[in-house]
Amino acid sequence: MSHPFEWLSLTSTELKEKLKELGEAPFRADQLLKWFCFGASPDEMTNIPKSLREKLSDREIGLLFYPQIVRKQQSSLDGTVKYLFEMYDGQLIESVVMKYEHGNTICVSTQAGCRMGCKFCASTLGGKVRDLSAGEILGQIISAQRDFGERISGVVMMGIGEPLDNYDNVMRFLSIVGSKDSLNIGYRHISLSTCGLVDKIEKLANENFPITLSISLHACCDEDRSRIMPVNNAWNIDKLLTACRKYFDKTGRRISFEYTLISGENDSVEQAKKLAQLIKKYFGSRPVHINLIPLNHVDERQFSAGSREDVKLFCDTLNSLHVNATVRRRLGPDIDASCGQLRHKASSNNDK
Repeated sequence: MSHPFEWLSLTSTELKEKLKELGEAPFRADQLLKWFCFGASPDEMTNIPKSLREKLSDREIGLLFYPQIVRKQQSSLDGTVKYLFEMYDGQLIESVVMKYEHGNTICVSTQAGCRMGCKFCASTLGGKVRDLSAGEILGQIISAQRDFGERISGVVMMGIGEPLDNYDNVMRFLSIVGSKDSLNIGYRHISLSTCGLVDKIEKLANENFPITLSISLHACCDEDRSRIMPVNNAWNIDKLLTACRKYFDKTGRRISFEYTLISGENDSVEQAKKLAQLIKKYFGSRPVHINLIPLNHVDERQFSAGSREDVKLFCDTLNSLHVNATVRRRLGPDIDASCGQLRHKASSNNDK
């Protein structure tokens, strides 16, 4: 059944206008937004009149839907929780809630599947099915927070999908999630990860969202990067790093580069030195952070992770050359940690 709009994708102003169109009092918007943040069904909205609750339940008017938990994995080691969510049309996506000393952060998906084709990633297996709406991205936080039982104060858009390939919906999500009328998550606690869509990076620089931009780099020369990341054939390293430098100069926000260490591919000391040279060439004294990520194994991929010693040596080499680098702490090592694995397994089982 089709529906003309999604309630969770509306801004506060749009929600008031929609209520007015439906013959309801606009002041109800503030009440509804509080219920939406709680993940409440219309029946739970005790201070909302029956006429409006009936409209919220009528999919011919609009869709009110929170992602439904299909499977949940919780790490016995660090409390990390991975959710497999089902959307209103049966599509499956993943979210991960990570506990830190400073609060809880969620990694959200922005698409069902991904078309970027990175060779080491499980998310792109099967390609992209569709974009997620702003409300579907927001709904992951709402559903996870309700189940987790604690406030989520940070967001990383690093789950399934390429956020900048779903640009308009992601921008709408950002405008809602940071609003005091919604989840009120500070923009400085939100990170967006991209494989390098240069035209969208240039556009993002003008959006005035003080978020952290993370770039999936994963190689220090075009030949290596094109082999594992097809996007490099469209926008090579020079175009990407030039856009990143302009992004910093425009926004003043430090850029983080993600670098997944793949044994025998990109993890030698010589490649660490080349990476340091590359960063210095494009950024000079500008602040940059290299986030080193030991590879999570994916059964359908031939790549493997190096040893802890190799990872440490790569990191130490960068820091010795005055390039700020840290190794990402691996959370939830006893669950399906690699993004896209749960979705792919569930989809494969459904196909059998």
